[in-house]
Amino acid sequence: MGTSKNAATDLEAPRPDAFTNSRWYAVHAQPNREFRAEQQLRNQGFKIFLPQRLKTVRHARRLTNLPAAFFPRYLFIELDLLQHRWRSINGTFGVSSLVMRGDMPHPVPRGVVEAMIAAVDDTGMLCLTERLAVGGRVRLAAGPFAEKLGILDRLDDSGRVRVLLEIMGGTVPVQMERRFVTAA
Repeated sequence: MGTSKNAATDLEAPRPDAFTNSRWYAVHAQPNREFRAEQQLRNQGFKIFLPQRLKTVRHARRLTNLPAAFFPRYLFIELDLLQHRWRSINGTFGVSSLVMRGDMPHPVPRGVVEAMIAAVDDTGMLCLTERLAVGGRVRLAAGPFAEKLGILDRLDDSGRVRVLLEIMGGTVPVQMERRFVTAA
């Protein structure tokens, strides 16, 4: 279902002579088919980046953390429109279409995808924790309070955070690993 642990290492910087006209483009995937689209596009030889996060899934009184697309239904592909057969992407299993402007694919602004690639941690998850600030609004990404919004109360050097959640008219402190909290 997920990608390899070293998905970020598959995205080394291109050689100076290769992909001189390459840009990153967004691919709109079919519902819940981001991972399938990623694999199919990789099999065709394209360079793909699928930003991921951990998502808590509740089923039969059990909580499980599974990899999920950071941007549901979207992934990114590096293309040189003059060299690659980009029209074939729309016919790939799991893909709805490339994000277009008129009749041509619309590139993602330079530096956006590169910054996300640089923010991928050792587990292959997109980690944007450096934007966390005490007193700021945050979203819990995993655990029994997944997807809840709260206020960041404390950051410590051990990788733990304390978040204040509004529950039943009161404020409840919740402690968890820093990687499970994102800025809201």
